Amino acid sequence: MTGYTLQNIHNTIENGITVELFFGEASSLNPLRKKITGVVCGVRVEKVKEPLMQEIRYLDKLIDELAQGRSMDKILRKE
Repeated sequence: MTGYTLQNIHNTIENGITVELFFGEASSLNPLRKKITGVVCGVRVEKVKEPLMQEIRYLDKLIDELAQGRSMDKILRKE
């Protein structure tokens, strides 16, 4: 969803970057992430107004859906 490789993620953890930098430096945010809808932690993802928080919620919802066994294509509404 962010364009980071596994090594990039390890580097960001080791360097202790902020969440804001994590998303700000993401090389290729998947444009289909905006099709992710639903509720996570009691918050409707598509209604979040603050851009950084919405990116965080997209990722939360993606992880939540993957943990429940849904395919990436269904989550991103490709099917």
